[in-house]
Amino acid sequence: MAPPALASLHLHPVKSLAALTVDEAEVEPWGLAGDRRWMLVDRTGTAVTQRQEPRLTGISAMPLPGGGVELSAPGRVRLAVAVPERAETVVVELFGKKLEVVEAAPAAHAWLSGFLGAEVRLVHQDAPSYRRPVDPAYARPGETVSLADGYPLLVTTASSLDALNALIASGDHPSEGPLPMNRFRPNAVIDGTVPWEEDGWRRIAIGAVAFRVVKPCARCVITTTDQSTAVRGKEPLRTLAVHRRSGTKLVFGQNLVPEGTGTVRVGDPFRVLG
Repeated sequence: MAPPALASLHLHPVKSLAALTVDEAEVEPWGLAGDRRWMLVDRTGTAVTQRQEPRLTGISAMPLPGGGVELSAPGRVRLAVAVPERAETVVVELFGKKLEVVEAAPAAHAWLSGFLGAEVRLVHQDAPSYRRPVDPAYARPGETVSLADGYPLLVTTASSLDALNALIASGDHPSEGPLPMNRFRPNAVIDGTVPWEEDGWRRIAIGAVAFRVVKPCARCVITTTDQSTAVRGKEPLRTLAVHRRSGTKLVFGQNLVPEGTGTVRVGDPFRVLG
């Protein structure tokens, strides 16, 4: 077996839209640069994700210089969306917590609402260094996070996906497998480790950047959504419920908080520090 290494890197410029695979990324204190700094909210200001609207996977967002994004979807004209300048903040809700964001230009709201057939707005996290703290039960003073579910990065391993797919194949309903890694929407995928080894990690390093491993990632209905078609099934939640239950949560992957900044690249060596 080859030494453990970073096998792939993934950004999600707009929360819950299609993932973007990249060769390298800058690690910032609150996550990978350009990852989940934008999201959609409904008319009440509540976050809209693939949990409510699986069709979001059909929209792509490519990063633009300066932090903006270009939206695209089949059959629709592309739209460039700039980071709002000197905009007033508005209060929205993400997983029951209030936070301040700034709204994109009205053209972005109209483009996305037209695609979904429902009123939504696109918002941007303007100040990640202080807008949204990490859960204090797992954070150190001053640690913040982007618009990700709860932690700056999510890491998964290729070997654990292989093991999960083997469990799906041996179960009562094997036809839904094997599942691709994009069901789990990770930032970093590690190859060359033993299945489920990540359960014992406390600190790791990818290249020259160290990370604290804070807790397993609890999985939701998004993992049952085919990221190419938006069609939902039963897996992997059905199999995770049997084999990967932690209390009331079904888990796959580990949440990370960076201990420093720097560039990570596909092929970088991976080390367990503790």
